[in-house]
Amino acid sequence: MFSLASLSLRLRAFGYRGDRRTMATVISGNKTSKLVRQRLTKEVEQMKTQFLGFRPSLVVLQVGDRDDSNLYISHKLKAAAEIGIDAKHVRLPNTATQDEVLRSIISVNENPSVHGLIVQLPLDSVNHIDNELITNAVAPEKDVDGLSCINAGKLSRGDLGDCFIPCTPNGCMELIRQTGVSVAGKHAVVIGRSKIVGAPMHDLLLWNHATVTTCHSKTPDLPVQVSRADILVVGAGRAEMVKGEWVKEGAVVIDCGINHVPDETKPSGKRVVGDVHYASANQRAGYITPVPGGVGPMTVAMLMENTVQSAQRFLLKNQPGR
Repeated sequence: MFSLASLSLRLRAFGYRGDRRTMATVISGNKTSKLVRQRLTKEVEQMKTQFLGFRPSLVVLQVGDRDDSNLYISHKLKAAAEIGIDAKHVRLPNTATQDEVLRSIISVNENPSVHGLIVQLPLDSVNHIDNELITNAVAPEKDVDGLSCINAGKLSRGDLGDCFIPCTPNGCMELIRQTGVSVAGKHAVVIGRSKIVGAPMHDLLLWNHATVTTCHSKTPDLPVQVSRADILVVGAGRAEMVKGEWVKEGAVVIDCGINHVPDETKPSGKRVVGDVHYASANQRAGYITPVPGGVGPMTVAMLMENTVQSAQRFLLKNQPGR
């Protein structure tokens, strides 16, 4: 016998909506990230108690002084402080050379008291700096952004327990888990193939046993591809490009987009929207993330989770007798 709640969940997972006017269930990143932060706070407190004041440590390395980067970094530092992570912000001037940035990274790599290092992108330097070189200079065991070729390679091979997973895709997976819909056996469609979102999202879904289609700017018949998705993850960077009529009835829709569009009703003259047309997709999806308040808060939460995980691995590796 199924309860009404479990029966409803099973029917929605297979695309049955009953009353077509029923709105999708909103997957709140704000609520889910709060649960993650609460769990991490307990784990950090346990480490402090068990290992005589030990705290996970994170360094955020910034080049230049971009306003958007400053805002993102402030969110990360605030989250770290709330959880009990010792976070430091290292800022280099926009005149920093590639060698100076590399020396800063190597210094953190060699510091055993630091467990996580992220280089805030984009780099804001008047000098030419190779982003790939900088990203791959971060020691894999401290690469809590999960962007180095070592961690990306392990993820692509399915070594999920031996790598750091990029924060946004990892947050998307946590939001999907919140729905109760099993990924295994589902047809997932990912729109976008960036190294930060689309490509690792494909790998995560694949190794969680979904059948995955990745779409991009050269994909023909995009609406047809979207219409087949039981799970749809969109990270294309184009405002409201996915229309509601494309979405399969009952699908799980995860919107990673953050776009600004004109809106004269707002004091700023603009508003934030995702890559999915929310109002129409909400009429067909089974579950959907809002923008803002969906994927965004999860990205920061999963950065904190990777940092705590890195500290736990450090303690395990350096236990007496090992």
